Amino acid sequence: MILVIGGYSQGKLDYVKKRFSKDKVAIIDAKSFSADITETENNNEKKIVIDNINELVKNSVIDKKNPEDEIKKLLHKFPDSIIISDEVGNGIVPIDKTERLIRETIGRMQCILAEQAEEVIRVICGIGQKIK
Repeated sequence: MILVIGGYSQGKLDYVKKRFSKDKVAIIDAKSFSADITETENNNEKKIVIDNINELVKNSVIDKKNPEDEIKKLLHKFPDSIIISDEVGNGIVPIDKTERLIRETIGRMQCILAEQAEEVIRVICGIGQKIK
């Protein structure tokens, strides 16, 4: 698994598309993703890119599900995937308790993913910097 992180609108998905332009990729948007998603026949040959994993974590917190369980299901289903996540900890701390919990949970999930990842890349202004 490869983890790609960076700020909002920093070109993470474009970076991944360029870097893996020789591979066939299937992009899954985690904003409307369920860890119970089934693979299509065509995805067996494609590199799976899961964009906006931070939204899956956010939705899990809101729905009072365990985000770690959701991520484990995801990694079990797509172990060689490329996961893209917004960094959320470099700004003003939200006043709202739920928003703080979401931010903290996303950060913790990114730590878990980074630990398991073969490679971690931080994208700033469309430029990838390998940090693991």
